[in-house]
Amino acid sequence: MFKIQTLNNISVKGLEKFPRDNYEVASELQAPDAYMLRSLKLHDAVIPDSVLAIGRAGAGVNNIPIEKMSALGVPVFNAPGANANAVKELVLAGMLLGCRNICQAWECAKNLEGSDESIAKEVEQVKKNFVGFELPGKTLGVIGLGAIGTSVANTARDLGMNVVGYDPAITVERAWQLSAEIGSANTVDELLAQSDFVTIHVPFNEGTKNLVNASRISMMNDNAIILNFSRNGIVNDEDVVAALDSGKLYAYICDFPSNLLKDHPKVIALPHLGASTGEAEENCAIMIADQLKDFLENGNIKNSVNFPAVKMPRVVGFRMAIANSNVPNMVGQISSILADSGHNILDLLNKSRGEIAYTLLDVDTEITDDVVGQIKSIEGVLSVRTL
Repeated sequence: MFKIQTLNNISVKGLEKFPRDNYEVASELQAPDAYMLRSLKLHDAVIPDSVLAIGRAGAGVNNIPIEKMSALGVPVFNAPGANANAVKELVLAGMLLGCRNICQAWECAKNLEGSDESIAKEVEQVKKNFVGFELPGKTLGVIGLGAIGTSVANTARDLGMNVVGYDPAITVERAWQLSAEIGSANTVDELLAQSDFVTIHVPFNEGTKNLVNASRISMMNDNAIILNFSRNGIVNDEDVVAALDSGKLYAYICDFPSNLLKDHPKVIALPHLGASTGEAEENCAIMIADQLKDFLENGNIKNSVNFPAVKMPRVVGFRMAIANSNVPNMVGQISSILADSGHNILDLLNKSRGEIAYTLLDVDTEITDDVVGQIKSIEGVLSVRTL
């Protein structure tokens, strides 16, 4: 019986993926085998030694101590692409809200007073204050071409926009999905210099902190619009406000309100709505549940942010999963212990990612606790499981 502890409200559609005859799923459990969460911060939490995996029902994993989990041999899973359509739709809505001054105009209309006749007359007088511009022919710069960025880029192109993307680490899968009409930039600076709109879809880390700042804003076209539905801190808010006040930028649309931003007349700050749709929550929960289930039952890894992707068909034999530091002769030492114990290896798959290596192997006879103990004692081995 596997135990899945939910640390946030998780869509029932995802939880239904765990058969109740083999899984216990609850928000409070002793010695859980896996965590399933959304936004709860785990950096200061005491995580039980029983936890074998953590699944984040979303894309970002800033709330999870990745390095700590890696050192313990615990893979952290996320759900890339599951909320891509929800975020894409909000980015497109943000572009329209910004370029057509919709929120400011709505606020003006709500404050109109008098008879319907006088309101109608005033409307004709004030509408000139909210003249905007259209999307076709404008250039959208997309920083980060993962699932969300690729989807945004393709849809913007369909709307008649010129689109330029930047992502030095774009995957082959995303490259195939990207429209051939999308241009490419070699640097962030090159992208910004061409853009009337900029949308950002990268994780927050030391390399992306203040990625968009005063220096880079100065390179942009006058009256450009910046959209940030990625993470707070990637855009320097103080620099953006200064550019709005000077007239350099036309608008800033983001998902991260603050005292500096929330009342600014050229800012639309939403309460972190990017993936807040029922469909996105269901998609994320289902994806994470499938990944956790396959890992716990078969040792396979898909969409882990700290472990390599590993998938080995399971037909016969007894399976073992081993996580270790990525150093020479690990597989040799493991194979020697198994051979000395009379085990014949039927299948083996070893993959590495950075400082972590992961091995799945099937042997012909049942693996004893003594063999597990010998493998655990190898210097550099982080975790060992028999399945």
